[in-house]
Amino acid sequence: MTETLSTEAPEKKLLMQALKGKFTSQVPFWLMRQAGRYLPEYRELRRKAGSFLDLCFDPDMAAEITLQPINRFDMDAAILFSDILVVPYALGQNLDFVEGEGPRLGAFQTIQSFGEIDFDVFNKKLQPVYETINLVKKNLAPEKTFIGFAGGPWTVACYMVQGRGDEEFINTKKFAFSHPEEFDHLIETLVMATSNYLLEQIKIGVDAVQIFDSWAGLLPELYFDRWVIKPTKKIVNNIHKIYPGFPIIGFPRRAGFLYSQYAERSGVRCVGLDQYLSLGQAIRTFGSKVTLQGNLDPVLLLAGGKALEIETRRILETAGAANFIFNLGHGIIKETPPEHVFQLANILKEYQR
Repeated sequence: MTETLSTEAPEKKLLMQALKGKFTSQVPFWLMRQAGRYLPEYRELRRKAGSFLDLCFDPDMAAEITLQPINRFDMDAAILFSDILVVPYALGQNLDFVEGEGPRLGAFQTIQSFGEIDFDVFNKKLQPVYETINLVKKNLAPEKTFIGFAGGPWTVACYMVQGRGDEEFINTKKFAFSHPEEFDHLIETLVMATSNYLLEQIKIGVDAVQIFDSWAGLLPELYFDRWVIKPTKKIVNNIHKIYPGFPIIGFPRRAGFLYSQYAERSGVRCVGLDQYLSLGQAIRTFGSKVTLQGNLDPVLLLAGGKALEIETRRILETAGAANFIFNLGHGIIKETPPEHVFQLANILKEYQR
């Protein structure tokens, strides 16, 4: 029998190898909120921009911010600097960021008002984000992965109905549980909008995308399936119809025991784990089905020193030979000293499996 040699070029991006299910002797890493307030160079640009939304929609500044942590810490991936709430903004809901308080969205009128999406208007409003992607692509080293992102429909809907950030989103949950069919309509609108937004990012040139469902853990099992798993699956299918096999990371924060259902049914290629889930248990339960990403407690990065080193090495040893990407269990805390991120990066780059 004649052996056929593969003509496929070897994947040069370490993180993409992990996303494609290939073993990597060095564990790739990036960190959620790696471009942000803990960096003095970010804070300098933030002062120049005026408002946070202006910063997100200034392609030159947003591209520079996207690349800042790569230049400092040599992570294996850059993640687009933007915000999950640009989607409701592009759908027509007023959006502002109040200093020291966070996002404020305009009054939520009716679900029906979000029924028909004019994608020409939608994409025009998001054109600065697309320009940012183009600029990053021109300046990102070829061995680095470029990650685009969007919020999960449930999480974005939480802000749209509540009108602001919250820890419980009681008003949103009350509305959703009381009017589930109407809420379904909003979720479906966000599925269509998010699919379009991610497809545009992919068309321009991101290598992978992450769906942040930061408030997934607020839902009981029945509604978790309805408003987290099924909408995510629809977005994944919409992407794969045009880009088969494109790598998608899902992050259903605080999903607890529902993580395994998400991993099995959402269709994502990689599942981001928060710090409240046992990495070892995740590997045993669903680690053979997907690449895992996570899950250092951000407070350990804030603390640094011996505690950071011990837990980082424990996570690496626990990961063993599993398909794994190192990350935090949530975003970098703004008070984190950059020196602690250097410490983490050095540990990860020296470690070989």
